[in-house]
Amino acid sequence: MNRALILAVGTALCAAPIVFASQLAVAADAKAPDAKADAKTPLASDGHPDLGGFWSNATMTPERRPAKLGARSTYTPEEVKKMEGAVAQEVVEGNKPTDPNSGAEGGKEDPAKLRPEFAAAGGDVGGYNRGWLDPGSAVMRVHGEPRTSFLTTPDGQYPARLPTAAPAAGFARGGGGGMGSFDNPENRSLGERCIMGFGRNAGPPMLPNGFYNNNYQFLQTKDAFVIEVEMVHDTRVVRIGGTHRTDGVRPWMGDSVGHWEGNTLVVETTNIPQTQAYNGSWKDLKVTERFSRDGKDRVLYQYSIDDPTTWAKPWGGEYEFYKLNGQIYEYACHEGNYALPGMLGGARRQEQEAASKGAAAKGGE
Repeated sequence: MNRALILAVGTALCAAPIVFASQLAVAADAKAPDAKADAKTPLASDGHPDLGGFWSNATMTPERRPAKLGARSTYTPEEVKKMEGAVAQEVVEGNKPTDPNSGAEGGKEDPAKLRPEFAAAGGDVGGYNRGWLDPGSAVMRVHGEPRTSFLTTPDGQYPARLPTAAPAAGFARGGGGGMGSFDNPENRSLGERCIMGFGRNAGPPMLPNGFYNNNYQFLQTKDAFVIEVEMVHDTRVVRIGGTHRTDGVRPWMGDSVGHWEGNTLVVETTNIPQTQAYNGSWKDLKVTERFSRDGKDRVLYQYSIDDPTTWAKPWGGEYEFYKLNGQIYEYACHEGNYALPGMLGGARRQEQEAASKGAAAKGGE
């Protein structure tokens, strides 16, 4: 594997929190709705339902449904037991000390014992032990139903794009050029430069990244709803009762305004930057999010995707945030990490060597 590519993979995954909530404790919260779901919804000082607190959306459930499940929107109890049991065992095995005499570079675990995505993320320089990962240990429940996907489309997949829509390919999910782009720091991804987290934790829509730091703090006042994301401590401020900006500026995470519809906070976001495109959509994209309490330990999160230049009609998904058994701390992003200047320096060296060979070849003609 190209050394620059190896370093790029390692860099993309090396920002882990110093402290995060216990995996097993968080998973226990994810497994079922609050037993007192019919209890009176807690209220904030302005009389609206209180959405504040620390929450998580780490889960085994993906945004898109596994194709083999077809139109099935829920798992059976037997399937849930098997899936969650397998992950619990994976955590136990992964938390065992690595044998320092095993010869595994960087303490890397046997790829055969890891999920394919975890093994690939480790690259050839060694990935994290399972103890550093917190991807979620339970199937996501919505109103108690164990869901097979976040998407609520009939097949749990993205809908067909319009024939005139721009192709989804070519938009880097993390911004920047990503793998293989070594001209300058601005060509690297937003996550590598600690500007935004990788994946779509900050959104909108807000989606877990499948690795770690899928935790949030919601702060609520009568004038604003603030979403602090653990991953790279991104913070989105929703103006309650505000109007969208018209100056053409596209801030990180877009321009979000909110209003209350009964007990539901509705957040509408436009002006999303191209580097944070969702499935290739950004210029005309409008994301509508709905937050409502589902018992004292759950927040129902629903999102709608609307881009008339890309899809024939709006579509979306839903899941539930569950109470985090702990709080989020400062995210130390790439502290002491010298991989990025090393990659760029290596690329400059390769360019110099190529230029020298070219000049020598030309001189020998």
